[in-house]
Amino acid sequence: MTLDELNELPSDQALAEFARCCGSTRWADAMVGERPFPAPQALFDAAETVADTLVREDWLEAFSHHPRIGDIGTLRAKFAATRRWAETEQSGASSASDDVLHALARENDLYFERFGYIFIVCATGRTAPEMLDILRARLSNDPADELTAAAAEQRKITRLRLEKLLS
Repeated sequence: MTLDELNELPSDQALAEFARCCGSTRWADAMVGERPFPAPQALFDAAETVADTLVREDWLEAFSHHPRIGDIGTLRAKFAATRRWAETEQSGASSASDDVLHALARENDLYFERFGYIFIVCATGRTAPEMLDILRARLSNDPADELTAAAAEQRKITRLRLEKLLS
């Protein structure tokens, strides 16, 4: 889709497209209201400005729209609208050894128990062992710092998905 096409979409369709990029309803609603965007960079800048206004509940809603890293079954069943994007983003996990995948599952469980939401990482270009190392390092974060780290990863994912939307 072109930027002009995005700008001209009816609000409900634009909302659906933005929701594919970030699962926060508040973020997607605000992005619809920010249109029209004169250039792609204006879109990306608006995405960051709106993200700056999000609170914990908004981030948790956004995180809930992601499958767990390496959980391809959940990816296919629950996230059909973003499946192609997420499969590409998580391609590093698809070729991982069983040991690494089991460790990811175990550490994801520990992460969820500690923070109350799934581990969020911008997986594009990362291998499963790299993601496992990042997960393990972030398990030691305090909850406030971890929310900030997860939100930063969500912002990266959102940016990549906005770029894909315009391609």
